[in-house]
Amino acid sequence: MSELPDHHILMAIKDLSLAARRTIDGFMAGINKSKVKGPGLEFSQYRSYQPGDDLRWLDWKRYARSDRYYIRESEIETSISIRLLVDASNSMAHRDGAYTKLDYARLLAASLGWLAHMQGDSFGLYTFQEGDVFTLPSRKDPQHLARFFYQLENIRPGGRMGEPSQYKHIFTGEGKRELLVFITDMYQRNGEISRLLELLAALRHEVIVFHLMGKNELEMDYKGYLRLQDLETGEQIPFSGQQGQKEYMQRMQDWLAAVRMQVLDKQIAYTMVRMDQPPGEALRDFLKQRQKLIG
Repeated sequence: MSELPDHHILMAIKDLSLAARRTIDGFMAGINKSKVKGPGLEFSQYRSYQPGDDLRWLDWKRYARSDRYYIRESEIETSISIRLLVDASNSMAHRDGAYTKLDYARLLAASLGWLAHMQGDSFGLYTFQEGDVFTLPSRKDPQHLARFFYQLENIRPGGRMGEPSQYKHIFTGEGKRELLVFITDMYQRNGEISRLLELLAALRHEVIVFHLMGKNELEMDYKGYLRLQDLETGEQIPFSGQQGQKEYMQRMQDWLAAVRMQVLDKQIAYTMVRMDQPPGEALRDFLKQRQKLIG
């Protein structure tokens, strides 16, 4: 198995498409032999090429190693539409080390978009900020991937998540089977993310949530800071590294448990991602969660 590239190096790469490609190359090296099967964003196995097979599914790397033709084969070949939903509200500007939550979200979304492109699935980008949602509708033409990366690279955090009632029409779809991947920090002031998830679940979309958390948030590691600021309200509170640490940690664990149960109760798959976790590991967790949903 190939080693995944160091995720700190990937986060520092200015070229998002290159970072996504490197992430997926390492990720695929780890799952090609997996028995996980299902439609969209997954491989199940390889088989020998047979006359009449679609040449798009030839694996040229395996050919170079073995001098034999292999086809990537899924148990279910149905192409689906994949929507990458990115929370770009102000709280996603939270920094942990050299990069922000939005930086991490960009790389995750870019990697999943690259994987969808490789497998011939249509995919789109939906960015929530300033009380509105930017949409890049799902497509799978050759130029779409470049548009997708361009839009991801130009996301800047701003404002809050809007009310789902303002953009419900975007997700009603056309009766097609869709997979929605929501990348967020689950920070909400008035239950707006909960209402969004309720809407998506009610519309019977298949939904997976990536919940991004900084190591400094999880471990109360704010050395050198005297005050902490709420990125969406501007409210500041004094901070002491020792004072209230035990209470903070307990409240954090209680909140994480409540968020997880709230999401799972809606029949939505949930993965909490630490920002010090390599993106490839997060993608493997995603694949396991998805397999549970599709059985």
